[in-house]
Amino acid sequence: MDLWVIEVGSLQLGLIELLALIISGIIAGFVNTLAGGGSIFTLPALMLLGMPADVANGTNRVGVFLQSVAAVRGFNQHGKLATQAIVPILVPTVIGSLAGSIVASYLPVDILKPVLIFTMIAMTLVIILKPSAIPAEHEIPLSLTEKPAGIAWLFVAGLYGGFVQAGVGFILIAALAGVLRYDLVRANALKMVCTLVFGTVALAVFVVRDQVMWIPGLIMGVATIIGVQLSVKFAVNAQHATLKWILLGMSLIVCIAALLKA
Repeated sequence: MDLWVIEVGSLQLGLIELLALIISGIIAGFVNTLAGGGSIFTLPALMLLGMPADVANGTNRVGVFLQSVAAVRGFNQHGKLATQAIVPILVPTVIGSLAGSIVASYLPVDILKPVLIFTMIAMTLVIILKPSAIPAEHEIPLSLTEKPAGIAWLFVAGLYGGFVQAGVGFILIAALAGVLRYDLVRANALKMVCTLVFGTVALAVFVVRDQVMWIPGLIMGVATIIGVQLSVKFAVNAQHATLKWILLGMSLIVCIAALLKA
């Protein structure tokens, strides 16, 4: 056996495949923490190894889970996690996630694909045409009592996340930043808490269904943690406008990727 080849079931991971897992994982961890859409880098990398789409999807959740844990820890260490808001925000989000999981068991994923595309395009247009929709760095956020519409938005985010996961970070940012007026750093911190909940439930489901390849998943997962550490340090020191442009850029990329796959 070649010294640089690792055999994982029917897969053979050579140096190029390992580099693809590591590089895509670092990029995904970085962009998922700052905006979203990191799976457009990791899923193709996993499928290029020869994984079926469902196994690639399940294996990808290892990285989603690990990067969420690392991001929540990192934001909390930097004092950017609004811990008092976690439970109120999680309640409607988790209820929506459970509802979305039930719906997903009966309906094909493609039914909600137009929702993702519409959401991405709408958010991109809002950022361009109405910059004030993204709150300023020192704006005081609103509670769900002060802004009940946030409950509906979080429920929708959970519903979508429970159904299909891909792109849910952008809907969460719309709810947390656009509606509840958290600045982008704190919105991303709370977003990663919600993503951790989604990721834990989803990973458990894929493990039960034996759709996770652990070695590639853990290699990519460790790489995502590197990306998260870089992105958290970047986020807490970056200018607010810079974070807004990154969010805009990733929105455009995900829009294009979703339209090409539609």
